[in-house]
Amino acid sequence: MKLHWSPRSPFVRKVMITAHECGVADRLECVRTVVAATTPCLDLIPDNPLIKLPTLVRDDGTSLYDSAVICEYFDSLHHGKKLFPADGEARWIALRRQALGDGMLDTLLLWLGERNRAEELRSEPHIAAYRVKTTSSLDALEREAADLATSDFTIGHIAIGCALGYLDFRFPAEPWRNGRPALAEWHQAFESRPSALAVVPSEG
Repeated sequence: MKLHWSPRSPFVRKVMITAHECGVADRLECVRTVVAATTPCLDLIPDNPLIKLPTLVRDDGTSLYDSAVICEYFDSLHHGKKLFPADGEARWIALRRQALGDGMLDTLLLWLGERNRAEELRSEPHIAAYRVKTTSSLDALEREAADLATSDFTIGHIAIGCALGYLDFRFPAEPWRNGRPALAEWHQAFESRPSALAVVPSEG
């Protein structure tokens, strides 16, 4: 399988951590693909008309895109404990947590884009709104951190871990651990997992 990949993308990291957890990482050919906000990668269009990462091209030539879809596909390729619970309340909790982690990443990417604009074009009201959304998400996760630490590891844990990791990668000056000791402890444990250590974000 071919994965259009970038070491900077948090959604690619989410997919790669999932691949390691599911034991399928060695089946992937990772192809470095540059997708800039203002310069669409036209070569990616045949595999993904949205021109976004990650994009997976399966062995039969068909494509899957959006990290949630690719992660669930990887989870279907193994017979171990599933990252996507099949049914019941556990499934809804995992999917909700995935939505929270992915939503945090969407907000952080918008924040980063606004921060990188020329100062005279930058919207401080937008940046303030992104900070409020990020803070409220972090506060919710602090309240949930004890259950994150004791519940079965799922796609929700991966999405949340990648969101916190992206905060460290792109917003190192943001003191998100202050006042959130349980969440900080959980994230340290997450980043110590072999799957997370195998996929460290970088500028490469």
